[in-house]
Amino acid sequence: MELTADYHTHTKYSDAHCTATDNALRAKELGLKEIAITDHGFTHVIFGLKRKERERYIREIQRAREETGVKVLVGIEGNILGREGGSDLTEEDFPYFDVYLAGFHAFSHHETFRDFSNGWRGYLGYNLHWKPSERVKREQTLAYIRAVERNPIDILTHVNFQCYCDVTEVAKCCRDYGTYFELSGKKTHFSDEELEKVVQTGVRFVLDSDAHSPKRIGDVKIAEEQIARVGVPLDRIDNIDGRLPSFRLAAYKKQHG
Repeated sequence: MELTADYHTHTKYSDAHCTATDNALRAKELGLKEIAITDHGFTHVIFGLKRKERERYIREIQRAREETGVKVLVGIEGNILGREGGSDLTEEDFPYFDVYLAGFHAFSHHETFRDFSNGWRGYLGYNLHWKPSERVKREQTLAYIRAVERNPIDILTHVNFQCYCDVTEVAKCCRDYGTYFELSGKKTHFSDEELEKVVQTGVRFVLDSDAHSPKRIGDVKIAEEQIARVGVPLDRIDNIDGRLPSFRLAAYKKQHG
């Protein structure tokens, strides 16, 4: 398989030290058709893109596009804020962005104290190898599902990473709403058995690097190895072998003017 586009990359506007141009130049070296810059959303306490930086962020991405000739998309990795599925990318923000990623991050604001507690239980459980309670797992699953239902999310990022959930139920929701389920080249977030069940739902995938440096742009080796082990149908991965995905946010903006 050959990667066509990488839709999950970070820059100095969140937790990397590179620029949009640095990432685009690497994408050009690799022959990618397009790339997205997707720094963390506005409510990430430590690494979030600040709203006052939004215009400068967009200008730098546009400059990267002009200087490299690579199609560089203005993106964001928004934060899911709790059980009700709220996100820090609002409808007023939609006109400024080309691609909308979303995921759970412990170091972000939450809608309620219970959501905050669930987020930290997931974070600590993942890092200290604790098994989460069924209640926490159930509520985190619900949060993913409601986020996909309420928001035109293009790609759900690193599902099950520091946030335990029923990945099969989340995948079913992504399938029904047209949100892509990310296969991450940064770290494996679910077992082969879990991925087999996800594949059985019929959900569609994108393959991303989650790069935090230019040298990791397009690096999806870890995901490729799991794809081969599980036997994920390659025709269900929409950013390889010359294919490009159809994104929800673009369709939403077109429909709503």
